Amino acid sequence: MSALGAMTRMETKLFFREPVLPLLVLALPVLLLVGFGLIPGFGDPSADLGGQGGTEYIASLGVGIVLAILGLSVLPTTIATYRERGVLRRLRATPIRPQLLLGAQLILVGAAAVVAVLLLVGVGAAAFGVAVPRNLPGFVLAVVLGAAALLSIGMLVAAVAPTARAASAIGTVSFFPSAFLAGIYVPRDSFSPLLKHISDVTPLGAALESVRDTWQGAWPHPVHLVTMVAWALVAGVVAARTFRWE
Repeated sequence: MSALGAMTRMETKLFFREPVLPLLVLALPVLLLVGFGLIPGFGDPSADLGGQGGTEYIASLGVGIVLAILGLSVLPTTIATYRERGVLRRLRATPIRPQLLLGAQLILVGAAAVVAVLLLVGVGAAAFGVAVPRNLPGFVLAVVLGAAALLSIGMLVAAVAPTARAASAIGTVSFFPSAFLAGIYVPRDSFSPLLKHISDVTPLGAALESVRDTWQGAWPHPVHLVTMVAWALVAGVVAARTFRWE
């Protein structure tokens, strides 16, 4: 097994050793879908949701919630914790380069995102008859770019946060306004035109709207694609330039 594979395996064991994180990432979106899906008539198309059915809308939100939790909370807090405890500094003195640890973390959270999204799509289709995303290539593109944007922001938070507690606080403070602008608390279709424009240029707003578009069979809007790519590039470059190993 390669060094990266061994490191990823070890990080995966640590991830599942604390059950709160797996439950938060894998179970919370599914539980939301099941809870709302059991409401009679909730799956019917609604004009308030842009013609989308309620269960399909919640499944779309679940994808955004998964990406936001992984990118704004799990990744930065884990990396900042390793730095605070001296793990990254000690790795620099061994043949195992600390870059392997960062690579293993990105593989782990990427895999967690894939499993969580598959669970949402599978449970939605099996339990509530939610159609799988009608534009599947566009859906995959939206999830990949959304994950890239939010994980890059997570790496930036990990780079600038002086402690694990600070990383957790920055991630939490970032999550709530991002979730609001993405339409997780209030349906985006009820936003004013100005608020929709602001939502379009936020990473989570662009990702979530792209997921909704592809779920209904359309391609992601070019503005949303450009927004996600721009956030991924800018945050990724700044994170790489400012990251501290100790």
